Amino acid sequence: MKSRNQLMTDLLTRPGEAAALADPARPVLASMVVGRALGEGVLPVALGLGGTRFAEFWQRYFPGPQLILIEGNHEDIPELDDIEHLLLDYRAGVRESEAWLARIVACGCAGRDHLWQDLGLANRKELSLLMETGFPTLAALNTGDMKWKKFIYRHYCQRDGIYVCPAPSCGVCIDYAKCFASEE
Repeated sequence: MKSRNQLMTDLLTRPGEAAALADPARPVLASMVVGRALGEGVLPVALGLGGTRFAEFWQRYFPGPQLILIEGNHEDIPELDDIEHLLLDYRAGVRESEAWLARIVACGCAGRDHLWQDLGLANRKELSLLMETGFPTLAALNTGDMKWKKFIYRHYCQRDGIYVCPAPSCGVCIDYAKCFASEE
């Protein structure tokens, strides 16, 4: 089996459509695909996109032979579509990949590790890049660098008027370290 770096190089040196090649999320998308090929993360085999959307994504971003992706150990979550819609509400509105990323990130929220790990990414920096380019206004709201999955769920709950944290602010919460500690 090739290493993560070898697989990344293989994908990123493939030709693609001009818009795909210019997409700053392309390396992050490649990293998620490589993560699934290596059995990392919890995403379904087609990254949660379904067969048709995944084939379209693959042809535009990484044409050529598909990597063999391993099915992740994901759970069904009832809020999947709601999380996807939350992300879509904050998408930059620049690239088609943002809609794919919204679905993929929502599927990653079904895992039990840090979101970057559940997405099969190499590190949290890749997830931050994904959030900043695909969902910049949402990313800008994460001023305290809260862990992304906790931040997404917190924002999702607050948007629906659900406040699960009893503390008046994060700074005085006894669980502060759980939400803001390093993920590396």
